Amino acid sequence: MADKIFVGRRKNAIARVLLRNGSGKIVINNKPLETYFPILFHQEDILLPFQLTETVGKYDVHVTADGGGISGQSEAIRLGISRALVDINPEYRPMLKKDGLLSRDPRMVERKKYGRPKARKRFQFSKR
Repeated sequence: MADKIFVGRRKNAIARVLLRNGSGKIVINNKPLETYFPILFHQEDILLPFQLTETVGKYDVHVTADGGGISGQSEAIRLGISRALVDINPEYRPMLKKDGLLSRDPRMVERKKYGRPKARKRFQFSKR
């Protein structure tokens, strides 16, 4: 298997994912998964593609995550892993697609408008 880097994105987060045959070690920005994502929900989010394809522990994952926040990065990593698994074995595509793991979530933060404190919030109205 040639080393190919797969990109996952979510909000302002970008994750570059490299999958190799191995023992199931996941390293994100040179830190283990449990250290980089201490919240269990984010760890499960990242491991979801492996659980659906029944490949837990078969691949070593090396990730460079950049930008965004914790949730955005975990979902970007999940997308990158899903794309890499489909490249390794196209038979994984239907089971990953069924759970929506192969589509990028297009939602972004709405920009702030002038004359307002935030995107939609307005200053308090005063009649007098």
